[in-house]
Amino acid sequence: MHKLVVCLLIFLLSYPATAQQPAFRVVPLGVRGGLDESNLSAYLVAPTGSADYACLDAGTVRTGVQRAIAQRTLIGSADNIIRRRIRAYLLSHAHLDHVAGLLLNAPDDTTKTVYGLPSCLDIIRQHYFNWQSWPNFGDAGTAPTLGKYHYQPLLPGTPETAVAGTALLVRTFPLSHGTGYESAAFLLRHGSSYLLYLGDTGPDAVERSTRLAELWQAVAPLVRAGTLRGIFMEVSYPNAQPDALLFGHLTPRWLQQELSALARLAGPDAVRNLPVIVTHSKPTVDNITQIRQQLEAANTLRLRFIFPEQGLSFEL
Repeated sequence: MHKLVVCLLIFLLSYPATAQQPAFRVVPLGVRGGLDESNLSAYLVAPTGSADYACLDAGTVRTGVQRAIAQRTLIGSADNIIRRRIRAYLLSHAHLDHVAGLLLNAPDDTTKTVYGLPSCLDIIRQHYFNWQSWPNFGDAGTAPTLGKYHYQPLLPGTPETAVAGTALLVRTFPLSHGTGYESAAFLLRHGSSYLLYLGDTGPDAVERSTRLAELWQAVAPLVRAGTLRGIFMEVSYPNAQPDALLFGHLTPRWLQQELSALARLAGPDAVRNLPVIVTHSKPTVDNITQIRQQLEAANTLRLRFIFPEQGLSFEL
């Protein structure tokens, strides 16, 4: 008995004092960037213990939900989960590999709010829900409007917005995704915990932009405080991809360089073991393998890389 008590004390004393209980549950509905239409960018996020999800991007929805049901990650029918458990959509930009699932499931969906930068929502309204590409399921634009989706613009520099139907709050930051095209990052909060989701983006040096630098300035205090639970960030190509052919995307080298800029602001100790969820890798075996190897080989910041799989949930 004495030995058991001693062992228990040793275990408790050795357990990290900074260990945190999970604050968010993530269900990946799609994790790849292009080509495979059954597995495109979409992530359900809810506070731990809640079944009311916001969907970050919506490239693949129904197939991802069905995969999650098969894995017993989600419980219920696909129709009920899409209609009742996905409470809102946050769209980083309007490229088809980030919105196709929303468009295709719109006829059978329930009323909900779609959040995004004004430029993104303008494209949805003018080019998709326009009675030419697809019926107008929105509440603005080409008449008649069916009113199923309410457009809620998110303006950079404004206070947090409550995400309808969820316990989440969100702020947005503009990103550069190729010359003249805008993407977005979403900073989600529940209580004192945060998640940062970046849509497609190129590195500042290639994009001739300061948007990532401005984002790192904004979130560095959260990293220092240990309240940023993870960063979703794309790595579309391995390092061999020429900068001139990035098309507004990142490689492992550029991701490491951008996160080094964050580490300089927050401190190298603060980013150690920070979860970085790697999104949007182009879906060829060699491509994905190279990206993983190159990220791990150059991980001098000692980040914790997470490579999400469709339908398998994780907590942060």
